[in-house]
Amino acid sequence: MKPALLVYNTASRAVEPFEPLHSPVGMYCCGPTVYNYAHIGNLRSYIFEDVLKRALMAFGFAVKHVVNITDVGHLTSDADSGDDKMEKGAAREGKSVWDIAKFYTDAFMRNIKDLNILPANVWPKATDHIAEMIAMVSRIEQRGFTYKTGDGIYFDTTKFPEYANFARLDAESIMAGARVDMGDKRNPMDFALWKFSPKDEKRQMEWQSPWGVGFPGWHIECSAMSLKYLPQPLDIHCGGIDHVRVHHTNEIAQVEAATGKPFVKHWLHGEFLVMDTGKMAKSAGNFITLDTLTEQGINPLAYRLFCFSAHYRSPLTFSWDGIKAAAQSLKNLKKLAADATEACAPASVDEKMVDALLGGFWSAIAEDLNMPRAMAALYEVLRDQSAGKREKYVAVMQADAVLALDLFAPESEGFVREVTGADGRKIRIVAARQLANDRADEIVRKVRDRRAARAEKRFADADAVRNELKSANIEIKDLPDGTTECVVN
Repeated sequence: MKPALLVYNTASRAVEPFEPLHSPVGMYCCGPTVYNYAHIGNLRSYIFEDVLKRALMAFGFAVKHVVNITDVGHLTSDADSGDDKMEKGAAREGKSVWDIAKFYTDAFMRNIKDLNILPANVWPKATDHIAEMIAMVSRIEQRGFTYKTGDGIYFDTTKFPEYANFARLDAESIMAGARVDMGDKRNPMDFALWKFSPKDEKRQMEWQSPWGVGFPGWHIECSAMSLKYLPQPLDIHCGGIDHVRVHHTNEIAQVEAATGKPFVKHWLHGEFLVMDTGKMAKSAGNFITLDTLTEQGINPLAYRLFCFSAHYRSPLTFSWDGIKAAAQSLKNLKKLAADATEACAPASVDEKMVDALLGGFWSAIAEDLNMPRAMAALYEVLRDQSAGKREKYVAVMQADAVLALDLFAPESEGFVREVTGADGRKIRIVAARQLANDRADEIVRKVRDRRAARAEKRFADADAVRNELKSANIEIKDLPDGTTECVVN
């Protein structure tokens, strides 16, 4: 018998029993802005959310999980100024915004798979839901919460008295300390619902609307997409702790202004992964990707285990010594699991003993996902000399359904990726050790460049690509079935 599941609700600032309003439980998580690779700080949030989802399932709840893909509208400043991150990414790499979005969405999905994060039931893209966003802005406008400026349609926070409640904002201090340079904004906390396209430039992503050509504000995206796929109030809304003050505060204001109903029952937020120099951030240039770890021979699941060394609501400091220790701990844990259990289909198991073995583990999970305690409880299970190996095996399997560390799977040392082109021909990359995804992506691009050069009879260019790969210790083999195999030495 599992205990009642307790979670910390940011809205109440208290640990509360999880009591959903709907079945399946509606769980919305803020997804990636796909203008660059996700860094491991971003991925810490998705690991925490995955543990929450797995815990809900283990405690008997069905879950409908929605994670958005932000591929437009996220500006470089929370103050509704600066460039759109997607447009900035396209300019940085000399590609279309659509190509940038696809490339980094694919990279993010590989990270999710490598970390054993369960895929969402729905992955809505912002650019596929412009109509829903326009409809929500229109409802907010009809209810009298908006005003128009020279650069967009803004939410008037003075007309929503509860605006400061969620983040415990001191509205009077913010107003008193506001800079005069706010453009046409009436108040420093007001935010854009719809931005007008600049008159002196052509954006790659813009749409016609009742207010003119433009693009959605970042905050309206999550609100419109969450309500399209989940019943209101949402049971759960998750994100990083940095979303509390601006993004989630704005979401609450615009949804409740549009609908007149509470937006979310349970808000859960994960803390930062930090470097010695502070918060990890793409803008500061101090971010590490999952590929950075695999280049050093680190199993991605070692990073998942590393994240379990601190509670999700506590900051976690990254260090190379720490991640290497986690990698060794994962190997030790797998060996201990293999030695202490009988890894076979159990013909007869004492279920009461399994429940007793897992008592401490489920108690830790129920205590707002206390993963350091849960891992300590798992070690106690493995070291228990009084339990049978079959019972231990079942207990570890049940625990690993939440941990997702693949405790009974052998360590993977090699790397194989195979992609199929539009012409049906394959490109296969084979390496003796783990290969970073961005390096594999670059090899695929080179092979495609070589194929294009050969098709156009630019044989010198094709040979140049082969020689470039050869100098990087990558041998190309053209197989009889049309497959190009790249062996990374």
